[in-house]
Amino acid sequence: MDAPVITLLVFLVAVAAATAAAEMPRMEHPRKGDGSLSLLAVGDWGRRGAYNQSMVAAQMGIVGEKMDIDFVISTGDNFYKNGLTGVDDKAFEESFSDIYTAKSLHKPWYTVLGNHDYRGDALAQLSPVLRKVDSRWICIKSFVVSAEIADFFFVDTTPFVLKYWTDPKNSKYDWRGVSPRETYIANVLKDLEDALEQSKAPWKIVVGHHAIRSVSQHGDTKELLEHLLPILKQDSVPDERAGSKAWRGVQTANTDKVEFFYDGQGFMSLRLTAAEASLAFYDVAGKILHTWMVAKPATGY
Repeated sequence: MDAPVITLLVFLVAVAAATAAAEMPRMEHPRKGDGSLSLLAVGDWGRRGAYNQSMVAAQMGIVGEKMDIDFVISTGDNFYKNGLTGVDDKAFEESFSDIYTAKSLHKPWYTVLGNHDYRGDALAQLSPVLRKVDSRWICIKSFVVSAEIADFFFVDTTPFVLKYWTDPKNSKYDWRGVSPRETYIANVLKDLEDALEQSKAPWKIVVGHHAIRSVSQHGDTKELLEHLLPILKQDSVPDERAGSKAWRGVQTANTDKVEFFYDGQGFMSLRLTAAEASLAFYDVAGKILHTWMVAKPATGY
């Protein structure tokens, strides 16, 4: 039976050129001695500690210590409102290094870009210069983290969304290495499909900034419904987890069954064994709002 695919859509080496498909860059991350893997996931956070970012960071540190996490996934919109101005932008330290100070969070941060990151110098966040500033920072547009019992597929979803190209309003997007759009997204999808097919891990987890399905303000991402969802062997109802600013008070029904909805700040934890995956969603005070568990069929994968 195919391995389950979990979508965390609410989480290296050179980026492939837009003109040709290539194998997704891959990193290896060992699991614990007991065979398990633990991590935290957060997105939409970089506000120099404001909008409860510092409070969420403190709770992440507490939960991270209890779980003895292996790494953190950032799902994008890492620096508001318009990404970084360059590799020397102090926002990197003021919104990341100076905020996530807990010892338990001094683990690798596997990171993708969000639409707000593309409004600045997107290539700055991919630069190895930032790793010299803070060695935790690992950011690539699309890549794979292989953690033995799970493969994590990080997907650059921002270029998929057509309105960023055709109706950017007052924003300017950094499309270097991405344009032309059609070629780029075709290559991302081909690389992802190949990587999923090649994966032998018990769990396959797809990470990106934009929710495929959402009942919040932005709603479903139609481009991902059309292009990305068909290649996922199994998907779950996405949940948006904001690491700063929230409370939009918008909930719009779609065709999916919604297991859980919360539009406040918070983060998510995930613990994996070869047999099961356990998720928990936390609010700004560290209170568990919802849990979810899925077991791998006993017949194998």
